[in-house]
Amino acid sequence: MKVYIPASGPENIDILPNPKDENGMSFKTRPSGYYYKNSWQALGGARVHQFNSSAISQCLKGKAVHIYGDSTVRQWYEYLTDSLPDLKKFDLRTPKQSGPLMALDYVNNIFVTFRSHGPPLRFSSSPVSQLHYVANELDRVIGGTDTVVVIGVWSHFSTFPFEAYVRRLLSIRKAVARLLSRAPGTTVVVRTANPKEMTLFESLTNSDWFSLQQDKILREIFRGMNVQLVDAWEMVLAHHLPHKLHPESDILKNMVDVLLSFVCP
Repeated sequence: MKVYIPASGPENIDILPNPKDENGMSFKTRPSGYYYKNSWQALGGARVHQFNSSAISQCLKGKAVHIYGDSTVRQWYEYLTDSLPDLKKFDLRTPKQSGPLMALDYVNNIFVTFRSHGPPLRFSSSPVSQLHYVANELDRVIGGTDTVVVIGVWSHFSTFPFEAYVRRLLSIRKAVARLLSRAPGTTVVVRTANPKEMTLFESLTNSDWFSLQQDKILREIFRGMNVQLVDAWEMVLAHHLPHKLHPESDILKNMVDVLLSFVCP
């Protein structure tokens, strides 16, 4: 598969079963980490720290965290609001699934938001006025060293052709480039896809093979940008808990620990 990226990146992206390096030689990818005593140990990049409630509050003190995407990153919003006693949800009278959702910690000056990405979506009805595209939302973010942006877009595209997913990610990529251009200190974190349980319904409408191709596409489109990846695919695959679209709490905690380790290395 070749993906054309105008102006803001390489002309073509090759997504192949056996990717090749710049010299045309085939290479194999390696695991991004492993679990030791139920804690994720990364094999590259920032060291992963363990964060309890007080450590999370200290890390996010004075920061705004904006989370955009599907329910797999809404889990991160819910984890933060459940973990921090001073982070209080503000009732905006909006649907839980799509948001927008907002939580404030006045003591530590922490601001956390969540908003679903725009269509296609697979959940109950939501006001059209609240269906915003991630790229448009990113253009409204001021950014800076006190801003964290989290993006997780994949699950709702797993029943659509790859082209729809590629186009959406390209628009997000360009918006991320604009954000980092005007506010280079912004921390941008992207969550990858992950394996899920294969119930009868899931196996008839989805497949992990398709999700894996989405994962490859996402990595290639954001390759070379100043963004951090939370490798949800490897973190779910390597854990002894069963695969789920929404990973269980032990895996979820490790994902948030990786996120916070990018914010507070």
